[in-house]
Parts: sequence; C-alpha cells; structure tokens
Amino acid sequence: MHPRIKQLLDCTALEEKEQANKYRLDQAHTLKQLKAEGLALHPLIITRKSFGYADYPEISFRLPYPPENNLFRDGAAIECFMAGEDPVRAVLLNLDGKKGEFRLFAPDFPDWIEDNGVGIKLAPDTRTTGIMKDGLRAIEQNKNLFRLFETLHGDIETANPLTQRTTAKNNVCIDSSLNPSQQEAVQAILENESICIVHGPPGTGKTTTLVEAIVQLVKQNEKVLVSAPSNTAVDHIARGLLKKGIRLLRVGNSSKADVDLFPHTPEGKMANSKIQQEIKQLRIRAEEFRRMALKYKRSFGKAEREQRNLLFKEVRAIRDEIRKIQDYEEEKMMSDADVIAGTPIGLYDAGLKGKKFQTLIIDEAGQCIEPLAWCIFPLADKIVLAGDHLQLPPTVLSQEAMALGLNRSILETAVSKVPSVYLLDTQYRMRASIAGFSSNYFYRGKLQTASSLSGKTGELVFIDTAGTGYEEIHGPDGVSLQNEGELQLIKQLMELENFEITQTAIISPYSGQVSAARAGLPEGLRISTIDSFQGQEKEIIILSLVRSNDECEIGFLKDYRRMNVAITRAKEKLIVIGDSATIGADPFYRAFLEYTEQYGVYRTAWEFNT
Repeated sequence: MHPRIKQLLDCTALEEKEQANKYRLDQAHTLKQLKAEGLALHPLIITRKSFGYADYPEISFRLPYPPENNLFRDGAAIECFMAGEDPVRAVLLNLDGKKGEFRLFAPDFPDWIEDNGVGIKLAPDTRTTGIMKDGLRAIEQNKNLFRLFETLHGDIETANPLTQRTTAKNNVCIDSSLNPSQQEAVQAILENESICIVHGPPGTGKTTTLVEAIVQLVKQNEKVLVSAPSNTAVDHIARGLLKKGIRLLRVGNSSKADVDLFPHTPEGKMANSKIQQEIKQLRIRAEEFRRMALKYKRSFGKAEREQRNLLFKEVRAIRDEIRKIQDYEEEKMMSDADVIAGTPIGLYDAGLKGKKFQTLIIDEAGQCIEPLAWCIFPLADKIVLAGDHLQLPPTVLSQEAMALGLNRSILETAVSKVPSVYLLDTQYRMRASIAGFSSNYFYRGKLQTASSLSGKTGELVFIDTAGTGYEEIHGPDGVSLQNEGELQLIKQLMELENFEITQTAIISPYSGQVSAARAGLPEGLRISTIDSFQGQEKEIIILSLVRSNDECEIGFLKDYRRMNVAITRAKEKLIVIGDSATIGADPFYRAFLEYTEQYGVYRTAWEFNT
C-alpha cells in the first residue's frame, strides 16, 4: 500500500478514536461537562414526531434555553439519550436557535422519547469514517485514480499557482459580464482533461464563475456532479444553477430545504405525483400496524411479544416496499437531471456508483479533508476543485491526526501539484483599504479591488487596548477565553456610532467571548465565532481578538488563515479591537498594525474612558 494512503487511513482511525473519547458520556465525562463544552443539549422538549421521506422516525424539539457554545452542525452524527436507557443513533437535521430536528436510525420511536430528561449529544461519525476508509482502500484498485493520487503526492511542485492562465482553444460564448480572470477559469474548466483548480479568494465571484462553467458543460451535453463539504455551500451553488434553468437534482437531506430548493429534491419531485398517492396508502397501512404493535407496552408476556414482533415485521415489510418504489423513481430522476448536487456523503448515499458523469466540481474544497474527496473522485472522469486554501482548513479533533496532516484539505494538497490553477483576481465585496492587507500578505498583491469600491476612507479601524488592563480571562466553562473590557468597548461603539443592528456582526476567535457577547449585547445582533462566519459577510464587522497577557501568548491566533477569514468579512467598515502589546510581538500582527496605521485609522481605547 502507498505510504500516504496508509497514513491517511491511520489518520482517519485516530480521528474516529478521538471522537469516541471526546463525545462519550461516563463518570469521566459528565453531562454537565459535555454541555459546558457544547457537545450535548439537555433537556429537550419534544414538540413533534413523524416519519420522514425514507420512513425513519424524525423528531422536532425545542430547548428551554438558547444554546450558547454548541458545536452541533446540520448533518452531525448524534445520539439521543436518557439516563438508564440505551441511546439511539441519530443525525441532526437542523438546529436554528432554540428549535431543531433530528432523525433516528431505528425502526420506531423509543418508548421513553417523550419522557422528561431526554437529550442529544454529538457521537462518533463511524459511518462517514467507514466510507472514507473504504474510499482510501479502493484507490490502488483503480489505475486512473491511483495515477491521480501519485500526482498529488509526488515530489514535483508547480512554480507559482497564483499566476496560471489559459488560452482559449475553442469559440465558446462565455458570459461577457464575467471579468477576464473569471472567463479564463470557465475556459479552463471546459478544456480540463483531468484536474484543474479555481482559486477564489473572498468576494471574487467564485460561485458565479462555477455556475457559468456548469451551464457551458451542460450545453456540451455533459452530466455534472456538484459537491461541497457543507449543505449550505451546496445549496448556494444549486440556487445559482436553478436561476440559469439547469435541470438539477439536489440529493441528501431535504428536511431543511428551502421553498426554492425543495421541488428539486427527490422528495419534492414526488410530492404531487401519482406514485406519492400509492406511497401514502402504504404509509397509512404501516401506521395502522405500528399502532397495533404499540398497544403492547414495556411489560408483557411471551404471546404478546410474539404478536408485537409480527406486527413490527409487517411494518418493516411495507417500509421496504416504499423504499423500493422511491429508489425506482429516484433512478429516473437521476437520468433526467443535467446536474446532481449534494455533499460527498449525500452523493455517496445517492447510489451513483456505476453511473457515468463527465465532470465533478467540489466547491469549498479548502474545507474538504482528503479522505472524503477520494470517496467521490471515482464518480467522474474530470475533477474541478474550487475554493481558497488560504482561509480556514477543515476541522479535525485529533491532535495526532492533525500532526499527520488530516486537516490539510484536498485543495491544499493539490494546489502545489496541479499545473492548472486559475486565480480569480478581482474582489467585489470590500472597500479597497479593508482588502489591501489580505491581498498583500496572502495573495502576493495579486488580489485587486473593483474600481467601484475605491475612494472611501476610514473603513479600517484598529482600537488598541494596550495599558488599559482589559485582560483575557477564562470563561465559566474554564475552557474558552473572554475579555470583558473589549465587550464594554463594543457596547460603547454601538451606542456612539449608532450602527444598524441588521448591518452589523460581532465576531471573535473565542467561543467564550461569543457567549459573553450574546448575553450582554442587543438581541438581533449577529454574533459568531470566526470559524462559523466563514463564507458570510456584513456591512460592518467588529472583531474582538480577546488575547491580552504579559507573556504575549496568542494561542490559535497563530493560524493566520483564521485572521484572513476575519478581516475579509466586512463590506463597508472593519473595526478590530485588540492589545497591540500582546499581538504586536508576532510578525503577522505587527505587519497588520503597520498596515492599519498607514491605510486605516489607529485609535486607543483610552478615548472611550474619558
């Protein structure tokens, strides 16, 4: 076995082990501790029970409190639990404020589901890690796939991935509203014969570029797969394709699909069909048998148990029949679609193996760990990776796996090995002074700002807390950091500047600061960690850096890619609050402070104490 394949397998196993250790609920990991670390939500109030598209039990719930520091994401593997009962595996469908939904991997609801004390906690995603292991083991069995793997893990590196360009070889009519770098990227995708990369820094119109390329591929009678690590990213590009009239099938979790996307999911496409009437009748029969079975409660004799088992067997048989009908209909939908879109696991679950696709496009590839990419690479002849490896990498729990490179995305792995890399070089999001530092430091000065965003001053502000005594402290959970002085500054700023709440966001690298801000700042104000805010934007961003100590320790502020995300979210005004004495000892932050003095506004927190 290739040594890097073995290493990736080892990394995946380490991550699985770390998940199991971090998420377990026992004497060493109490429920109180899991809740404090954002790994458990308890108690839940069950508001609705139903059977979903594939007839799995689905549960809607609300929380009696706002979740402050939770790590629950749509599609996360979870367990539903109650003290004294066996937990049930599940998947989180969505969590929005105090309300959420999850799907149980069980034939029915447990008897205790509506009792007091029910909760959910994150669980090891053994299914996904199992799929990734299978994908890695299959690489060497596919000659073309293994050749690609050797290319991405060989010794030769391209000279400068920020300067690649392509010359048109055919007369495709590409949307003339795209700028030259976007048109070149589209052309490159059309002429791609193996793998190419679209490098899209913040605000450069990456989605617009990909949508145009997919439209052109479909015109050339290609069938295209579109994927991204998150459902949000998949939905974003799906909407762009639907506006262009592309026949799209959105596979994966349809429970949270918006009104505009639901009709393009398998469930939505079948919602008003004759087939759905047949399925509805089968479900009514299944529900009748299920109710008969549930008449037998927890304590009953042998004869009753046998009768209950027979009734549940009939329920399972009817549900199997429903799934066969749905599978047949989905097969036809896939044949009719020009583009099939879903997360890597969503595409894997859609049963696409053996079907022929010409091009696979992975958006936000800088967030996709390598083993996940190899699960879907075999589905198409040609691959396009799109994203920005200079923003945040994928999240990995295991420090051992991280040291071995598991948090190195497929994009980061490929960008120095693939000769066909196309930089989108003009950003349309930020004022020029906000974008300037990021362009110089991360993109070698090659990221330009659209002319319409030049000319204003005062868009970049640094408020220095040095010498004020605004020091960092550990939050109530004892884990994350807070800085009360910086929060007081934010309150004063909001009042003095009269910022519009709907146009303003507060972001911080530390979840402890985010929790404290949510407790003390006006409702309706967007408050988020930097990691959760990647891919989003607001007119006004206030960034609280938190770190302030005599030792000049800055922790994971050392991952400069996190700052690249943070300082590229603001469209009109970016205000950074921090202690120059602490962060200025680091060369990156020293360069940022120097840039701000030259091109922005440098203020001191003492101004607010008078």
